[in-house]
Amino acid sequence: MWQNAVGNALALSKDAYKSYMSRATRALSVGSFPPDILALIEEDISLSLPTLHLFAPGRGPLYQDLKDMLCAWVVARSDEGLSYVPGVAKIAAMLLLNMAPQQGFLVLRNLLERHCMRSFYGGMSSRDDVEAYYRIFDTLLADGMPKIYFNFKQHQISPAAYLPDWLISLFLDHLPFEACARLWDILLLEGDSFLYRAALGILAVLEPRLFFPDRRELLELLKGENKAAIEVAKRDGRILEGAAKYEIYGVDEETLWERIDSMEEWWKESTWTRLIQRELPDL
Repeated sequence: MWQNAVGNALALSKDAYKSYMSRATRALSVGSFPPDILALIEEDISLSLPTLHLFAPGRGPLYQDLKDMLCAWVVARSDEGLSYVPGVAKIAAMLLLNMAPQQGFLVLRNLLERHCMRSFYGGMSSRDDVEAYYRIFDTLLADGMPKIYFNFKQHQISPAAYLPDWLISLFLDHLPFEACARLWDILLLEGDSFLYRAALGILAVLEPRLFFPDRRELLELLKGENKAAIEVAKRDGRILEGAAKYEIYGVDEETLWERIDSMEEWWKESTWTRLIQRELPDL
């Protein structure tokens, strides 16, 4: 299902993974694969869906498949002068739970070529596009959730403080696995607009917690590091090593979906299209 939903806009051949993997293997065997990138990959893998234990470095049954896919992805990106981005391992791991590495690689490449994701994965070369996506998000937030918008403005918190963390891992860092799986079913099919609806839905779930008088506390909450919430979660036995960051706030699939559904009252695809045309006219 996910492979069909994402498609193959890059027109990659079915042998693309084999080709890039062959190049990666040669580079690894002769020591020309950048060691700093290899270290980033290993660290990223160690943080990918750790509660499943399927990708645990050196012992997880899907560890080598994940490492191979990421090395092949690095080689493919190097042809465009782009490097590794921590967080991609979580996306690749999610794909490997649902398909073989060859298919997973094609989906990964095409998924991260969608304009919004490509912008956030593009480094300095796509900085202007990322800023445009921040403006789009701010406008949607102001329209649909003005209290949150004005509170963030008062504390000088822009989407740059939280949106990249959510999007680069497609929410896998912050939301429970079941919630992410359900979100992915829709966002892989509908694309960037639903990506933003999901992000707004997260803020809607967090809204009762977002009105701190202190900017530092608010930033800690958005990062999933609010000390008071952590202590409460520990006391209630809700802290699991490797759990999604927002589980300490009680964010779950049902609550998130209720908030996303409630956005039907004000969300309009025409507004999304108009904002894209205004902020990214060349798209």
